[in-house]
Amino acid sequence: MNDAAENEIIKRLSNQRAYFSTHQTKDVNFRLEQLRNLRKAVLQYRERIEDALWVDLHKSAEETYLTEISIVTGEIDNHIKNLKKWAKTKKVASPLHLFPSSSKFVYEPLGVALIVAPWNYPFQLLFNPLVGAISAGCCIILKPSPDTPTIAKVMEELIAEYFSPTYITVIQGGRETNKLLFEQRFDIIFFTGSPGVGKVVMKAAAEHLTPVVLELGGKSPCIVDADANIDIAAKRIAFGKLINAGQTCIAPDYLFAHQSVKDELLDKIIKSIHSMYGENIKNSRFYPRIVSERAMHRLAGLLNQGTIITGGEVDFDERYIAPTIIDDVSPDYSVMQDEIFGPVLPVMTFEHIDETIDYINKNEKPLAFYYFGKNKNVKDVLYKTSSGGGCINDTLMHVVNHYLPFGGVGNSGMGRYHGRESFLAFSNQRAIVSTPSWIDLPVKYVPFKYFKLTEKIVSA
Repeated sequence: MNDAAENEIIKRLSNQRAYFSTHQTKDVNFRLEQLRNLRKAVLQYRERIEDALWVDLHKSAEETYLTEISIVTGEIDNHIKNLKKWAKTKKVASPLHLFPSSSKFVYEPLGVALIVAPWNYPFQLLFNPLVGAISAGCCIILKPSPDTPTIAKVMEELIAEYFSPTYITVIQGGRETNKLLFEQRFDIIFFTGSPGVGKVVMKAAAEHLTPVVLELGGKSPCIVDADANIDIAAKRIAFGKLINAGQTCIAPDYLFAHQSVKDELLDKIIKSIHSMYGENIKNSRFYPRIVSERAMHRLAGLLNQGTIITGGEVDFDERYIAPTIIDDVSPDYSVMQDEIFGPVLPVMTFEHIDETIDYINKNEKPLAFYYFGKNKNVKDVLYKTSSGGGCINDTLMHVVNHYLPFGGVGNSGMGRYHGRESFLAFSNQRAIVSTPSWIDLPVKYVPFKYFKLTEKIVSA
């Protein structure tokens, strides 16, 4: 990236700081107007968004609507409905020793936000946090992934048509652009991507003490217990694993199946796959493609260990990897080391639930956690493990409930968003104590007369 491009980044950031200083974005009615404007833009561009995601990832229009567009419009509607309530000043109680003061906290926007999105859900994961940033009253620089260039260009055109660049702007580019952006001083950085790049973001942000929200990933486990409804488990696991060809940060990464049900479960997962995508999966318009040749090589390299019981077909020209289940997997295999991010499901077997709990707890905390079984073990499994979120007897569905916070823990991320949590993520909760001047109690001043009385009041 050349100096002109770096100068362009600095110029846009400076222009946004100047615009934020006008305080126009702090007005709640202004924010509501911009949210309605964004909704109008998304609906206006719906067909172009669908076409672009078909080009970049072979996503069907149906999948694009369900996993990208509808989530964003639902988030916008939720913020439009609730913003005035969320943004209201909140009065809180004051302890006796502050009498006659009153206390409150007010929400103020953090300032200029940088939102960096990945390629797997390139529209949703750029625009969903954008909703929160608008709602909180920030100015925003958006950075799409270069790995999905068609939708990146469409999003840039959408933003340019509906918003002033001094308020919201899109900056395109690759790794060097990211590096230059991270070197700038923002008031918040919202990053979605891998834990490895998340560490780079956090180090860069530390130079300016910039707060970060890191939405990362990890190896999200899926446990199927002996008493699970196998028909339902098979269908929901196949669905959760293969949406976007497994390129989903909360996809079931690996399967722990109870030995008494494993064979039946795997057989029914295979049947569920063919029920959804047909016998010739490569020709299904509902089965997406792997994002790049680099990703293809990485995924193909995971198929060399264990026993492939279905799938295994790799077509580099088509960027196609068949839905693949690998049995007889050992924890030291390559497929168990890092997040898979593709349509490959490794399977391990257990006899007692504590085996799965011990394994999960020996590794990094995952972004998602899935358990299929009856209620007798649910409480114990949740109590003894940790994850950003999860589902009982389902997969993925926690992400579509905007009343639930979404985010990771430990290696899978920090910070939360969706719904009110998105508003809070881009806001500063400013604590204010208001003290009248008609009385001035002497007890707080040096030399602390009546200290014994003051001590009793403070400790009461």
